[in-house]
Amino acid sequence: MDASMDAHAHAPAGEHSHPTPSLYFKVALVLFVLTALEVMAFEAGHGGLGAGIRPVIEPIVVELLLVLSAAKFALVAMFYMHLKQDARLLSNLFVFPIMLAASLIMGLIVLLQYWRVVGAH
Repeated sequence: MDASMDAHAHAPAGEHSHPTPSLYFKVALVLFVLTALEVMAFEAGHGGLGAGIRPVIEPIVVELLLVLSAAKFALVAMFYMHLKQDARLLSNLFVFPIMLAASLIMGLIVLLQYWRVVGAH
């Protein structure tokens, strides 16, 4: 019996292998790019990247930042908090309240935008 088969023979059944350091580096690189996009979106929404792009980005800058931060949160939770390797029940117990809170926040944003429009008349 060779060494690789011996290592697999002693591993508990159902145990998942952990991500490699190169995968962690790739995730960190994606997080860096998403953060750079967040900074660019904020600057564009406030005229920091030129007055021409501000009217396009300014109305959607909050929603854009929410989507980018949600993507970053999901990556951190899946890889650095090891939710991807945990049991499905534990992941669902963590993800369900987050999705509920995100839905509530998005509903409040829509409601406040509606009140702005109706209150202006």
